Amino acid sequence: MSRKKTRKVVFENVEVLDAGAKGKTIAKAPDGKVIFLPNAVPGDVVDVQTFKARKAYYEGKATLFHKLSDKRTEPACEHFGVCGGCKWQDMAYEHQLFYKQKEVTNNLTRIGHIELPEVTPILGSANQYFYRNKMEFSFSDSRWLTQEEVQSDKDLGDRNALGFHIPGMWDKILDLNTCHLQADPSNAIRNSVKAFAIKHNLEFFNPRNQTGFLRTMMIRTSSTKEVMVLIQFFKEDKANRELLLNFIAETFPEVTSLLYVINEKANDTIYDQDVVCYKGADHIFEEMEGLKFKINAKSFYQTNSDQAYELYKITRNFAGLTGNELVYDLYTGTGTIAQFVSKKAKKVIGVEAVPDAILAAKENAERNNITNCEFFVGDMKHVFNDTFIKTHGHPDIIITDPPRDGMHKDVVQQILNIAPKKVVYVSCNSATQARDLELMNKMYKVTKTQAVDMFPQTFHVENVVLLEKH
Repeated sequence: MSRKKTRKVVFENVEVLDAGAKGKTIAKAPDGKVIFLPNAVPGDVVDVQTFKARKAYYEGKATLFHKLSDKRTEPACEHFGVCGGCKWQDMAYEHQLFYKQKEVTNNLTRIGHIELPEVTPILGSANQYFYRNKMEFSFSDSRWLTQEEVQSDKDLGDRNALGFHIPGMWDKILDLNTCHLQADPSNAIRNSVKAFAIKHNLEFFNPRNQTGFLRTMMIRTSSTKEVMVLIQFFKEDKANRELLLNFIAETFPEVTSLLYVINEKANDTIYDQDVVCYKGADHIFEEMEGLKFKINAKSFYQTNSDQAYELYKITRNFAGLTGNELVYDLYTGTGTIAQFVSKKAKKVIGVEAVPDAILAAKENAERNNITNCEFFVGDMKHVFNDTFIKTHGHPDIIITDPPRDGMHKDVVQQILNIAPKKVVYVSCNSATQARDLELMNKMYKVTKTQAVDMFPQTFHVENVVLLEKH
């Protein structure tokens, strides 16, 4: 240990031991405290500059690498380390899977105090790059500058950017050249739109001053080869809006849904905005086992289509349906899981708090000629009262796929009150899943657990658990 200054400390020759929550790696300081690092791989030996000290841990950054881990690999992306999107690109994929599996297992045993069955190995993704079906990019008239550029006295030229927010900085945008997350034509569309906008002096947005014309661009692709592009403008300028949209339509005939939004408010969320269809359809379709799911600009759909299919198959297999079961699907969204399992169930009841999602679920079920699914809008905490159960029947199986925060404790209690034979719990956050499972421990035993990697090159991981009544 050397040099102290306002509680900032440098530790030398520290071995990085493990990977922890939120993608940070873990080392041990000489005083026994844990050090969390954002820029190292387990097996590295590094010098660490701390920038935060707490009673039980430090947060720091590796500043000098004495030895590089054999778990490392060369990042594929030129933007790695600046862009916050794929933080594990420098770790070989088999090791990413190992640490994801470890985190899930640790959370279930340490937070949930769950006695686990034999753990089924994590299901890796066949595609480790170009797997996302939805990307959102931001325009900016003052792109993020590297340290070298800031210190340079050279003319920095064009400052316009079309890319991602720098982590933790709402007004700084990294200009992207090639992104490895979404397959063609995503990069071509983004780069062409940027070049066209610069050539025609279309103003890029300035979030601090709330000025400019071009605000964001969303690209959605699907397994049916359809492509959606949505441009968000800060203000109406019919001539320039049509100039850009016509360019996209003519240059990329594969775009089947060309949309725009005029958004003059402070934030760039589109959920309270009117989406206008400029050309083509106002939606695209995703397909799975012959089922078609209509996706509009505001729809939620799993962003890794191939792995979503694997996740849903695991969910259906865990449910062990024979054709005689009544299934409740909680947090059903647009009803994808409900419809996916419906052909093996007697009936499926889907419940979701978002009215638009339920409308989409009903529309999708009708399109897919599914007659044994019903969908209801309701707050999960209140919907499963005695009247609801009496009206729709007592479920044999409950499938639940809540958001990252997990289920409200009242929802967990409702499930315990209903006491179905089985519960299949799909989670994108094994820590909150473990918390909920602990509440169910007296009545249910975890008999299967399966992690699924939906997001290679990141620390995120999904987990499916089967609970059966004691």
